[in-house]
Amino acid sequence: MPTEALLAVLAGALLHAGWNTALKAGGGSASDAVLVVAGSALIALLMLPVVPAPALASAPCLGVTAVLHVAYYRLLTAAYRNGAMSHAYPLMRGTPPLLVALCSGLLLGEGLSAGAWMGTLLVCGGILGLTLLGRRSAPSGSWRGTACALANALVIAAYTVVDGIGVRLSGSAAGYTLWGFLLLSVPMVGGALLRDARGFLSHARRRWMVALAGGAASIASYGLALWAMTLAPIAVVAALRETSILFAMALAALVLKERVGPVRLASGAVIVLGAASLRLAA
Repeated sequence: MPTEALLAVLAGALLHAGWNTALKAGGGSASDAVLVVAGSALIALLMLPVVPAPALASAPCLGVTAVLHVAYYRLLTAAYRNGAMSHAYPLMRGTPPLLVALCSGLLLGEGLSAGAWMGTLLVCGGILGLTLLGRRSAPSGSWRGTACALANALVIAAYTVVDGIGVRLSGSAAGYTLWGFLLLSVPMVGGALLRDARGFLSHARRRWMVALAGGAASIASYGLALWAMTLAPIAVVAALRETSILFAMALAALVLKERVGPVRLASGAVIVLGAASLRLAA
């Protein structure tokens, strides 16, 4: 993997963990999630005139990913409402890289080397270890939170593969990213306004910083990952991006005051070894 792609993915991972922590700190409300989408759409509208448009061949992928991302945001807020971030986040992020590695190999012929597979397994094993081995030492929340997190893992794997294909067809990673967020805002923001326009606008006035900061972080995080997918195998980027769990673990402890014990620290070390293996193998 080129160094610039590696740095882009790691920067995106930090941003991803940051806006997820902010969402959880605000109670994990659906309204805040919609505000993040609204903020990203506003930023996209401002930036689209100055970036190259994606090729028409990527349009079907944009349509499919918009639907998948609606499901992602709904399941994300449901998981955070019903469980601790330190439980839900690893479940949502630990499984997708394995699914992406299998799907991209079958669909795109991007077979991974033995070293890349080892790195992927270490990253996923370390992430899942945060939940499976740490259940006795950390609150896990209700079964609903677990179910939503696992369902979201499938959605994440699906949109990762779709967007990996789409961004390569687009010829413009920035244009593809911005159009993706703009299309996502139509059902998300439109639905919120139809349900309760006055309540949503009132919430937006109180939490406008969430919209702008979360929207900017969301666009930058995913845009960096998509750009990296044009330079490296989709599965490798997907696995490396999940190092965001290390940043999320630190932020959960520092900001949300969630407990981080020795099991979580050991799992973090495994994730670091996996990331190093991916860097050396890709």
